Amino acid sequence: MMYQAVPTATTSRGGTPTESADYVVTLDQIPRWSDVEQRVSSSLEGEEGDPAHSNPRYANPLASSSSEAGGSGNGMVSKFPVDHEINSKIYLWRGEPWNLEVDAVVNSTNENLDEAHSSPGLHAAAGPGLAEQCATLGGCRTGMAKVTNAYDLPARRVIHTVGPKYAVKYHTAAENALSHCYRSCLELLIDNGLQSIAMDCIYTEAKNYPREPAAHVAIRTVRRFLEKQKDKISAVVFCTTTTSDTEIYKRLLPLYFPRDEHEEEVAISKLPADVGDENGETVIDERKIRIQALPNKPPVRSFPALVERSATDLALVRRNSNHLDSYLDPAFMSLIKDPDERRKEQWEKTAQAQSGFNFVKLLGFGDLGGPPLSAAEEYSLHSRYLAKANSLNLSEIAEMKIVYRGGVDTEGHPVMVVVGAHFLLRCLDLERFVLYVIKEFEPLIQKPYSIVYFHSAASLQVQPDLGWMKRLQQILGRKHQRNLQAIYVLHPTFHLKATIVAMQLFVDNVVWKKVVYADRLLQLFKYVPREQLTIPDFVFQHDLEVNGGKGLIVDPRTKYVYQRP
Repeated sequence: MMYQAVPTATTSRGGTPTESADYVVTLDQIPRWSDVEQRVSSSLEGEEGDPAHSNPRYANPLASSSSEAGGSGNGMVSKFPVDHEINSKIYLWRGEPWNLEVDAVVNSTNENLDEAHSSPGLHAAAGPGLAEQCATLGGCRTGMAKVTNAYDLPARRVIHTVGPKYAVKYHTAAENALSHCYRSCLELLIDNGLQSIAMDCIYTEAKNYPREPAAHVAIRTVRRFLEKQKDKISAVVFCTTTTSDTEIYKRLLPLYFPRDEHEEEVAISKLPADVGDENGETVIDERKIRIQALPNKPPVRSFPALVERSATDLALVRRNSNHLDSYLDPAFMSLIKDPDERRKEQWEKTAQAQSGFNFVKLLGFGDLGGPPLSAAEEYSLHSRYLAKANSLNLSEIAEMKIVYRGGVDTEGHPVMVVVGAHFLLRCLDLERFVLYVIKEFEPLIQKPYSIVYFHSAASLQVQPDLGWMKRLQQILGRKHQRNLQAIYVLHPTFHLKATIVAMQLFVDNVVWKKVVYADRLLQLFKYVPREQLTIPDFVFQHDLEVNGGKGLIVDPRTKYVYQRP
């Protein structure tokens, strides 16, 4: 047989296996891939009467005639030659990885590391301590991995990773992100001084990833990783929980881990045309990083580690920010400066930024902080804040009704409403407020959107100062800057207008030039229809007080505003 369906002899924690399969399986109870009986025959008879084994869909790739196999290589060199040392480290086991006594098991989860979205059965087997530790990690980005203790599991650690969502038009991006999941798990294994790992199928069905393509990515990524790090890893167990997954792995393992020359020869014709680069990732030629000498210039200092490294290590950043494309363009990469020059420029930027601090402070607008951030720095800052925001319960900030979603403006752009008076009266924790803003704005800033700001009855003093506003804008990032269409300000004061001029000068000349002032509600309704807004009662009252009721009639029951005849 080609896999261990159930343990033949188990060490039960309670003496005997329970209904929840509460047993412990050690590696010596699972046959190595190199030791598994090879079934090279044209017969597709099932094992143990399982009808799935007789389905032609699950045909063994090695079940070909000798004559066919003899010419399968066509003189081609195998991309995955026989390597008995690597094969001895591979296991295929049908069962839950939580029952294996290995150094680490992999949990396929979501960005928030939620218990509800984790691999089935993990948290129940590990106990409540695992969820409590996951809540402290600040989330995890797609394609990355984080490690925790294993608590009640027989394993020593749990490695959590987030698989990608799959769409046909983003096939390459999803494929590389999934490959990065497996590689990140193996890298964490080594970084933590561990040697054996059990991996289930990472989040395929839950995120619409086709199972067979996902298995190709998993197996070839592990193969490529072991080619470089086989001395540091003793065992990789592919765990399956369904018949279909088991059969897929049984068919694909001989292609990437051939056990003899015959399997290697047959695999040459059976392997997909694209088996990735040296890491198992798909590389698009036009996106490779090239470092070249400038025309008519002496060669720049070489960076061999950077040249040899695939551009796909930067793929996750690229997929999340189109603006960064220019920073990863080959022409840009060919202009990489000497580190000393970059350091000098950074010092000059800092000195230039500091020269304006005192002037801004003298005007009473606060401290603008350090030099401008690069696109990559802003992306990293936004990612950290968003991960933290998604890991926290910020319901008390939501109840303050400072920031909330409206409908759409006259251009059809979604609207975010900000109530200045509520902020001044209710917000005491600026850090948690920033986290809430990042979380609420994230869905909006992906496409064009607008902001409506009610300055009605707000204090004349702008709190917090420009330094805080600049920091918030940096955290929101360049998508916010690019997709923000307008900021509609209702009931502006002279001090507020002066502050916005200062923000245009010292914070951002792009965003704050999009401000549109509305002295009356009726003016605001020209840009955002009344029915698209939830307006606090005091805003209507303030409008009547400031404008003396001229030109307006307010329905006290519905709060609708009509123009006086």
